[in-house]
Order: sequence, then structure tokens, then C-alpha cells
Amino acid sequence: MPKPKAKNYIMQLEKIISISGKPGLFTLVSQLRSGFIVEDISTGKKASISNSSQVSLLENIAIYTFDKEVPLFEVVKNIAEKYSYEQAISHKSSETELRNFMAEVLPDYDVDRVYGSDIKKLVQWYNLMQKAGIINKKAFEKSEETVSDAQVVEEKPAKAEKKPAAKKTAPKTEKAAAPKAKASTASKAAPKSAPRKQG
Repeated sequence: MPKPKAKNYIMQLEKIISISGKPGLFTLVSQLRSGFIVEDISTGKKASISNSSQVSLLENIAIYTFDKEVPLFEVVKNIAEKYSYEQAISHKSSETELRNFMAEVLPDYDVDRVYGSDIKKLVQWYNLMQKAGIINKKAFEKSEETVSDAQVVEEKPAKAEKKPAAKKTAPKTEKAAAPKAKASTASKAAPKSAPRKQG
């Protein structure tokens, strides 16, 4: 069976979702009055889901460690580097193998709060994204540069504070290093709704 053509994805987990009751991962394509249009990252097939569908935004997921929660993006990056951006172990591996895998990619993960089913889902998601061409070294490098550039903009001191009007245009508003919603790999978050019209 021929593989679907890999798309030029950049690692943007805020656009990738998991839908309860549907296998695989999807990207949000557009919003409808009654729901959303999504695209399967593996097959490229589009489908519609209702507003009542239970979805998990990958950007809102974090893995518990003993002293903090690590964003899914960082864990996925660790896996990619360990496996040289290739496929990881199978999500059908034994729980012992999955636990050993988790200890290697996130040594201080909380063994009590991170369940075997969570690790299995993490591995499955990683392998799906890798097969779809989403995970590659270039993708992670672009993501890091975006964050770095945004931090530099934040750190620049304001110039000519006494002047009532600055001639320079305001810097672009980018969501850099935004705190992730605290959630385990089993947590779910609804996709962002369109802003309501005022008046």
C-alpha cells in the first residue's frame, strides 16, 4: 500500500487533535456553524465533526513529572531525538517495554500518575505523526526559532517612553512560550470557538 505524500508540516500541535471515538489524529481545517472540518493526518481525508464531539488539543496536553508538567511538544521532541526522527517502539508493546521507553524519554515522569494507557497513546500519536511526515528535524528547528525570536521581542526595553506617540509600529503579537493548560494525556479540551460579534 503506497504511503500518503508527506506534507510540509511545521510542528504546531495546536492544530492537531484527537477525537474521541475516532482512530488517528486530525488537523483542524475550518470551522462551521455546527462544528468543524478536520483532516486525517494519515490519509488526508476530510470529515466534519459536530460541536458536541469530544476532542483533545495536543497543545493542551502535558506529561506529569514529580515536580512539574512537561508539555507534550517537549516529550515528542525527546522521542524524535532518541529515535533519530524515525518510528519509535510499537504502541502494542508490553507495559514493561512501554514503561522502560517512557523512563528513557522522560526519566522523571510520575510513575503513579502516568498510566500505561497514557504511554501507549503517546507512542501511537508519535508514530502517526512521524509516518505522516510531521516529525522531522527541520520541523523542530523552526519551532525553536519561532520561540526564540518571540522572546527577543519581549525582552527589548521600550524606547522613548516619554513620547506620547511612538513612530515605530508595534511588534507582532505572537503566542510565545504560552503556558499550557494543565492536563494529563487523558485530558480533553474543546477546540477554540469563533469570537462573538459585539453589538
